[in-house]
Amino acid sequence: MWSNFFIAHEEDGRGGAAGLGGAGSKLGRAGQRPRAPRMSDSQEGKIKLAFFIALIGVTLVVLGMGTEFWVELSEPKHFRNNQTCEMAHYGLWKSCVRTLWVSDIDPERESCGPVELPGESNCTFFKFYTSGENAVIFKKTTQKSLHMTGAILALFSLFLMVMGSLCITMSLSKSVPFFLKPATICFVSSGILVLLSIIVFHQSVLALLASDHSIPLHHELSWSVACVGSAGAILIFGGLMFLLLSLPNNPLEKCFRQQSSSDT
Repeated sequence: MWSNFFIAHEEDGRGGAAGLGGAGSKLGRAGQRPRAPRMSDSQEGKIKLAFFIALIGVTLVVLGMGTEFWVELSEPKHFRNNQTCEMAHYGLWKSCVRTLWVSDIDPERESCGPVELPGESNCTFFKFYTSGENAVIFKKTTQKSLHMTGAILALFSLFLMVMGSLCITMSLSKSVPFFLKPATICFVSSGILVLLSIIVFHQSVLALLASDHSIPLHHELSWSVACVGSAGAILIFGGLMFLLLSLPNNPLEKCFRQQSSSDT
C-alpha cells in the first residue's frame, strides 16, 4: 500500500514540475520584447538618397558660413572725385574693404563694384567676438547684438546637422528606421535656423546703414547668402523625406512602386 502511495506521489510531482516548466516557458515567451522592424534594401537605398540630398545642404551651409560675401556695400563710383572708389563686403566673421579703379567699372553702373574686379583689398576679422568692439565700415557702426545672433543661429544649425547625420548613420548601421524621426527634427530645425540667421543678418545690415548717413551706400546680398538660403531649403526638404520614409505606410515607397509598375 505504502509503495503504491509513493509511486503515485512521484508521478504527481513530475506532472506538476512539467506543468510549471510549460507555464514558465510560456511566460518567458510572452515576456520577450518584440524585435524592431528591419529596413528593406529598397528603403535603405531611399534613405541613402535622402541623406545625400541633406549632405548637399550641409556642404552649402559650411561654404556660406566660411566666406565673407554675405553682403556688398558700395559707394557711388564718383563720390571721391578721383580715379578710385571703395566698396566693402563682409560675412559672419570677417569684413573686407576693396579699392577699385573707376575706369574698370561698367559705365552704366552708378555704384562702385562689382567685387570681382581687380583692386586692393584690406580684410579684418570682427572684434566683437573677442574684445566686444563694434566694427566701423564707411563711418557706419555694426550692431554686434544682431550680428552675433545671426552667427549663433548659424552655428547651432550646424550642430543640429551633425546630430541629424549621426542619427542617419546609426539608422543605416543598425538597419532600423527608429532614428529617422530624430533626424527629421534635426534637419528641419537646422534648415529653419539657417533661414532665420539670414533674416537676422539682413536686419543687422539695415541697422548698419541707418547708423550714419554721411556716405550714401548701395547694398545687396551676395552669393554666400544664396548658398545658405538654398541650403536651408534643401535641409528642410531632406528632413521631410526622412519623415515620409519613417512612416509605416511609406508614401515614397508607393510612388516608386507605381512608377516601376507603369514603366513595366
